Amino acid sequence: MGNTLKMTMAEAVVKYLCNQFTEIDGVRVPLFGGAFGIFGHGNVTCLAGALERAKDKLPTWRGQNEQSMALAALAFTKAKKRRQIMIATSSIGPGATNMVTAAGVAHANRLPILIISGDVFTNRRPDPVLQQVEHFSTPSTTVNDCFRAVTRYWDRISHPEQIIASLPQAIATMLDPADCGPAFLGLCQDTQEVAFDYPEEFFSECLHHIPRPRPDLKQIEEALGILQSAKKPLIISGGGVRYSGAEEALSDFAVKHGIPISETIAGKGSISHHAPMHVGPIGVVGSSSANKMASEADVIIAIGTRLQDFTTGSWTAFRQKAKFISINTARWDATKHQACAVVGDALTTIQELSVHLFDGATGLDGETKNTQLKDSKIPNWSAEQSWTQKAKKEFQTWNSLLSKLQAPTNATTPSYAQVVGLVNKLADPNDTLVTAAG
Repeated sequence: MGNTLKMTMAEAVVKYLCNQFTEIDGVRVPLFGGAFGIFGHGNVTCLAGALERAKDKLPTWRGQNEQSMALAALAFTKAKKRRQIMIATSSIGPGATNMVTAAGVAHANRLPILIISGDVFTNRRPDPVLQQVEHFSTPSTTVNDCFRAVTRYWDRISHPEQIIASLPQAIATMLDPADCGPAFLGLCQDTQEVAFDYPEEFFSECLHHIPRPRPDLKQIEEALGILQSAKKPLIISGGGVRYSGAEEALSDFAVKHGIPISETIAGKGSISHHAPMHVGPIGVVGSSSANKMASEADVIIAIGTRLQDFTTGSWTAFRQKAKFISINTARWDATKHQACAVVGDALTTIQELSVHLFDGATGLDGETKNTQLKDSKIPNWSAEQSWTQKAKKEFQTWNSLLSKLQAPTNATTPSYAQVVGLVNKLADPNDTLVTAAG
């Protein structure tokens, strides 16, 4: 048996989390930027002490409301493009359920967060603990079971050894581009204080890299066949483009092949407003330019988007016979709405498609044996020039409307359009704008 370190389960959780690292722009940084916490029965006597002793490596900020601190954690990881994660911890009972809403937001928006909540005593001797929900027919149920429906990973730790298997799985889930979302750990109160001989290698420093799954060759071939038949293609750029770091590659791809780019709400920022092939935001809260192009497009290339109703106008935005190519790391998203599914990282898939559209004659394995590519009569493929010109004309019309709506008037109260115009005028290219519904 190898060397071991004896410590309580709560101490082991914190020590393990402190030894996880990631890279952002080539710089090694802690995977967990810190923790938000409100401490009470269930997390104050053990977990809080372990966090306090590790504050130099894993800073903890006291929240005023569990929901707001968990939402703040999501804002952090979204700003970090899912490359760093925050922790949110609460006591048992209503303190935990206050975070269910934030977990739902994280689940819907594919954002990682590690939620750690106190749980009941494994031995049940003190039952019922303060604010414990008692199900008369199922005594093992606690309020923490609420999180099962809105988390990608859920576990209740009732023995100190269980974290050896559970913590790596929780982190793998949060860093998986396809399964990305919230992870939940319920720490039983009496288990947190139990000392255990943990293997020393469990606490070895680990440097994580976000995986970039490559698309299946057959899926690429099918997508190429559909795209090469297109005369009026349109790209929908979603949040996955940003998380993949594929912004520049997508812009180059669109320019090279003359394909207009629209953007979703989550895809905002993946392309600048004045980029050459940009036609504006799409959907219910989109632009007339992008929606006009969508209504006429024969092939839609959806990249890194889950195609929710605001983007698709509840599926009224597109012509009935339009074909869809859906590029996504998540199989669930890629296979929606009878699309040609290309399951893979946005950046690697865009690069793969562009190479084969450009030379048009070489198979994916370097040989000319792929029939779709070998027989292609459209080398250096691009969309019809008239379609590209139409996109520029429609976007120019949209920008003229914006200029008209944002022009100064004698009104005592500025309009929404005027306020947005002023903010855009004062904003720097690197500024982040935080907005909300209403």
